[in-house]
Amino acid sequence: MPQITREVVWLKPGQIAERAGVSVPTLHYYESRGLIASRRTSGNRREYRRDTLRMIAFIRTAQRVGVSLEEIKDALAELPDRRIPTKRDWARISRRWHDRLTERIEELTALRDRFSDCIGCGCLSLKSCPYSNPDDVLGQGGAGARRFPGFGS
Repeated sequence: MPQITREVVWLKPGQIAERAGVSVPTLHYYESRGLIASRRTSGNRREYRRDTLRMIAFIRTAQRVGVSLEEIKDALAELPDRRIPTKRDWARISRRWHDRLTERIEELTALRDRFSDCIGCGCLSLKSCPYSNPDDVLGQGGAGARRFPGFGS
């Protein structure tokens, strides 16, 4: 952890949660996963650095586009002194995730365009599946949506 100066602004969990748009248990969960850090006061209460707000924004943005918490943690572990990601860091990290995100966008577009007909679940709908899933070949791959793996069970 980088050296902390006295000028650092510390916020209570409720303050961080409210400003970040998450719940206090979410903060604790992120902390338990090693994504953010807090300090303990003399009364054993948590406090978070104000710049934790940027870290949470980074985490939530990555999650919204389908990046797992484990992948986020791995990316953050590469930052020197586990510092808050800068614009340059975000650009580097997002380049690494670019191809996977493009694939995810293509999956979502296909799902949107076919959602009213079939979601690729292997349901053997009399209207759709004889054409898009003959002989229920998708059902052989397991339960859940087979055409869109991120949406399966």
